[in-house]
Amino acid sequence: MTPVHSITRSIHLRGRPRGRFALGLSLLLALPALAAEEFPACRERLAAHALAQGIPPGLVEATVPALEQQQRVLELDQQQPEFIQTFAAYVDRRVSPERVSRGRQMLAKHGDFLADLQRRHGVPARYLVAFWGLETNYGGYLGNMPTLDSLATLACDPRRATFFTREFVNALRLMDRESLEAEHMVGSWAGAVGHTQFMPSSYLRYAVDGDGDGKIDLWRSERDALASGANFLKALGWQPGLRWGRLVRLPPDFDYRWAGRDQSAPLASWSSRGVLRANGGPLPGTDVTAALLVPAGHAGPAFLVYDNFDVIMRWNQSQSYALSVGLLADRLAGAPPADYGDPETPPLPIAELKHAQQALLDRGLDPGPLDGVLGSRTRAALRAFQLEVRLPADGYPDAATLNALRADAAE
Repeated sequence: MTPVHSITRSIHLRGRPRGRFALGLSLLLALPALAAEEFPACRERLAAHALAQGIPPGLVEATVPALEQQQRVLELDQQQPEFIQTFAAYVDRRVSPERVSRGRQMLAKHGDFLADLQRRHGVPARYLVAFWGLETNYGGYLGNMPTLDSLATLACDPRRATFFTREFVNALRLMDRESLEAEHMVGSWAGAVGHTQFMPSSYLRYAVDGDGDGKIDLWRSERDALASGANFLKALGWQPGLRWGRLVRLPPDFDYRWAGRDQSAPLASWSSRGVLRANGGPLPGTDVTAALLVPAGHAGPAFLVYDNFDVIMRWNQSQSYALSVGLLADRLAGAPPADYGDPETPPLPIAELKHAQQALLDRGLDPGPLDGVLGSRTRAALRAFQLEVRLPADGYPDAATLNALRADAAE
């Protein structure tokens, strides 16, 4: 009898475990996530936790013993494109002429349905199609990783064990609710599924029946996926009538201390600082607040982003992803292509950024984890350093900033 079967049989026959088993179960539930090489023990923990969360014992018995660790998932988790590509390369690949052309075809194909979704949820068609395009290239690639295996692998990785343990249980709950087979549960390496790549928790809470067949199938129904995306964005706080943001032009003497998502100001204030539309025209005279982003530093493009940009970030916390959604939506609506920098420029090596983070820390500035990732805390520390040495305080590790950090460390 396998350990998983022992657990489920005890709960099923007695209602709740007793004696030494009760102690063992409590210890399993209290254990932190196990290292990847301890996957069998972690698998038992997941079984115990799923049962404690009310997942039917039969479903646990049918799925958990067959779970396999996916080494490829752990590798991909360390190679997310937001962290290893320049902004220009990221956008060039995702807002490509082919994706724009295909997206306009999807707008035409689902025109009436998308218009109805906008009336009901307030989300314009171009944004729903842009999310669809970025997530799966309009259904061209839904992922081929076994969802339960992927989630279990990440649940057994100590870094984000709590989140992925919860998603693993929700995947089982979804299987139970929708009568899905494990073989049907395939998607991204991180456990997202369907045309719009919903995590299991989002599928359970926000997915809706868009085609009226009485089922919710984000894999096979484009309308279910689009309707679910609209429902999700509305729940996240989408503001009808407000765009995501816009590409802007900055004056030569712009003070980059004003940049960052935490520096919101009315459009009138940005106008007074010399910020213009990308075409050189004045900013709108509407009573809207915006924050300025310079994802590639002062030498790259600049964007004013509005409240709906924050909504996009709640869908996916990558700033590059959120900007790409907005830019693709604009292109689908007829905006011309723009220059976001040379996509062939190599990214800053992770090891070099780690050295920069260490140099910042040595100077008394907190860059957050020394992980080689250009996150918000690293950007803030870089901005503080740049102010100290009188460089453009854009929070970006350009050559001048890195050279100044090296010189400072050598003193």
